[in-house]
Amino acid sequence: MSTMNQPATTTPFVDRRSPRKQGESPVFERRQFTNSHEDLSPGAQQLALAIDEYKLRNRRRFITYEEMYEIITGLGYTKR
Repeated sequence: MSTMNQPATTTPFVDRRSPRKQGESPVFERRQFTNSHEDLSPGAQQLALAIDEYKLRNRRRFITYEEMYEIITGLGYTKR
């Protein structure tokens, strides 16, 4: 059986990924969607915001075509 070399003293693990204290919930959403929608037409902005809202509500980073279709029809669009 081999032994691994371990330092004589170990320092406690510090999780630097989380700036909040243990037990606190995040106060803001880290993803920032709205900055990329400024140059869109009003209709495209409405769709983009609806998709972003869906992603946040359902905790999804990417959505399927079926989900996108659901969002579009939810906005009232129909096929002619």
